[in-house]
Amino acid sequence: MAVDETRFLLSPGLVLGDRYRISSPISSGAMGAVYRARDVRDEERVALKHLLDARHAERFEVESRLLAVLSHPRVVKVLDYFSDDEGQYLVMELVEGIDLDVLLKERGSPGLPIDEAVGYIREGCEALQYVHEQQIVHRDVKPQNLIVGDNGVVLVDFGIARMLGDDNLSATTGVGTPRYMSPEVFAGGAVSPRSDVFSIAATLWTLLTGEPPVYANPTKLVELRPDVPPEVEAAIKAGLEMIPERRVASVDAFARAIGGGHLRHTEGRSLVSSVERPAARRKLLEAIVRTAAGVFEAAAASIALTDGTTGELVYQSAWGAGSDEIVGVRLPPGQGLAGVVLASGQPLAVGDCRNDPRFAARIAAGTGYVPYTMLVVPLIQSGRAIGTLSFLDRRDGGRYGPVDAERGAMFAELTVAAIETDEDAVPRLGAGAETRIRPPKS
Repeated sequence: MAVDETRFLLSPGLVLGDRYRISSPISSGAMGAVYRARDVRDEERVALKHLLDARHAERFEVESRLLAVLSHPRVVKVLDYFSDDEGQYLVMELVEGIDLDVLLKERGSPGLPIDEAVGYIREGCEALQYVHEQQIVHRDVKPQNLIVGDNGVVLVDFGIARMLGDDNLSATTGVGTPRYMSPEVFAGGAVSPRSDVFSIAATLWTLLTGEPPVYANPTKLVELRPDVPPEVEAAIKAGLEMIPERRVASVDAFARAIGGGHLRHTEGRSLVSSVERPAARRKLLEAIVRTAAGVFEAAAASIALTDGTTGELVYQSAWGAGSDEIVGVRLPPGQGLAGVVLASGQPLAVGDCRNDPRFAARIAAGTGYVPYTMLVVPLIQSGRAIGTLSFLDRRDGGRYGPVDAERGAMFAELTVAAIETDEDAVPRLGAGAETRIRPPKS
């Protein structure tokens, strides 16, 4: 399919970031364009997304850093990200194949065979199930972003652009394609995994009929495609519910409804890490940091407990970017924002931690994650602080403040109650708990 090159701003041969040479355009949208490029160091072919709005580099970095940790065979790998005066750039692996929009145009009559369409969508749901388990919503699911390669469907081009749009603009301007976007996203409302359910249901409708659905359209799918099984039509209808609470709750449930049973779990990297032998049950601590990150919209979250012998904070479990590097790190008494919170017993929300003299910049740099904003809350047991919960960077680009600190204190209370009910928990670590501890990197 021919590409309208008049909509692209980057010329072939241009080198960006002293590393990526533009080869040719792939696709474009309201917020930017995607190009084929090569890494000049090893000539590896990549896809480079150019986002035009250069005003929110901080938001872009937070979101990109998190996406770069994802690793799943059905999800495009984010390799790099950087910014300059002309915008932001997201570098991804180049997925060879044909996207479902092109495939539909080439082979649809007007739609694809039912079993083939359902098969593609189930593979797309495998990708979405993984990213949803990592507390991430794609935001821009549509046929163009599902590429059929040698090993099946791969989900590409996350809707990161919505994080970069002017707060006064509609969601339509920020990201997504009308008729594939869920109504709540179209209206600039809250985004959730159910938003992706709507989009994948709209994609299946399109693959079956040749055209995307119309919001609240009373037309029955069977009128457009008489051979569609009743259970598939019912599943798509439930996936396209205008009100999120009435919509199919998960992509796994949607995949089961269209046929084929539960989704198979293909291998993918979890964004949660723990020390080898944490001071409380591993599954409990990992559930805490994973849930906490979702509740507080954090790019990373961690739980640290005190060593009863040394008084050091030992990071037990973490979720998100930098999770592998922070677990096992010991923070000396009174050091860093977490040390301040442990000593005071009071929650602390810091809008600009990089310029806060209490911030342990050297330790943060050693983990590879230097946050912009942080929320740290103490874990209080019997009137004594036994550890901390830390949240790094809001994914919407905002800053943590006093309201977050109040909410964090309530979440910390629930965390301590959960640890207290765990018979294996040794909150003060000095009572014989074994951990794999390493000092901060220099």
